[in-house]
Amino acid sequence: MDLRAQPGFAGQAALLVLLAALAGGVAHAGRAADPARRLQAFLHGLTSLQADFRQSVVDDRGQVLQRSRGTLYLQRPGRFRWDYRAPSELIVADGRNLWFYDRGLEQITVRPLRRGLGNLPVALLTSERSVEKRFHVAGAGTADGLHWLRLTPRGKESGFEWIRLGFRGDLLVRMELHDILGQTTRIRFSHVRRNPKLDPALFRFTPPPGVDVAGTPQP
Repeated sequence: MDLRAQPGFAGQAALLVLLAALAGGVAHAGRAADPARRLQAFLHGLTSLQADFRQSVVDDRGQVLQRSRGTLYLQRPGRFRWDYRAPSELIVADGRNLWFYDRGLEQITVRPLRRGLGNLPVALLTSERSVEKRFHVAGAGTADGLHWLRLTPRGKESGFEWIRLGFRGDLLVRMELHDILGQTTRIRFSHVRRNPKLDPALFRFTPPPGVDVAGTPQP
């Protein structure tokens, strides 16, 4: 099973890349005219995050390919949990491994985190460089009552062409990601909690008895 082909995986991985880009050291907010200011303000001092999400994937003609919803938990560095309620799927990064569990099909795939994220720039997980070193950051105006930023990866190996981030004040509430296949993943966040105390068990995964596992986890 190719994790990169799983519904919405590109959007999840891109969000992880985005948050992890500032894991080591966030540049100061700087001038108000700096288009990265809102992103820096949101991520400065961020160690954990919890939010509900609604996600849709559309093709280059605007046709909706999939809708999903669930809850995101993130603990920096290198740990996250995307728990889908519809469809019933789970993606867990435990710092070493990436687990994908399709509850309906009773299938589990595990890969080393770097390999599981494929050609996305997962080196950002441990990078101390600021987001501007990895992305071209530009203002994208206002729409739907939100201030938008557009991030374009500097490297050609990322697997996506751009990310748009929508802020209400300093709060990230929307994300759109356009991949190299022409599909756009749109995510709306709600009930966002900044730096909550999260149970470490959220980022551990033990395969249920009787479910086949493809791959070998890293110790």
